[in-house]
Amino acid sequence: MNNTKEYLVSVYNELQKVHWPDRTQLIGYTGVVLFAVLIVGLIIWLFDSGLSFVLQKLFEALA
Repeated sequence: MNNTKEYLVSVYNELQKVHWPDRTQLIGYTGVVLFAVLIVGLIIWLFDSGLSFVLQKLFEALA
């Protein structure tokens, strides 16, 4: 039981050392993540559309 208490105290002490972002930083980080997701989604959509176009033309040529 004493070991569990020591563990929880050490976890609490480590959490006190963590840098917690303030509201401005959190909004900034969220914006960066949303922008990155948008860019990656756009890249995947472009690749998927191009591949679909190529495969459609290939199937039309072979059918």
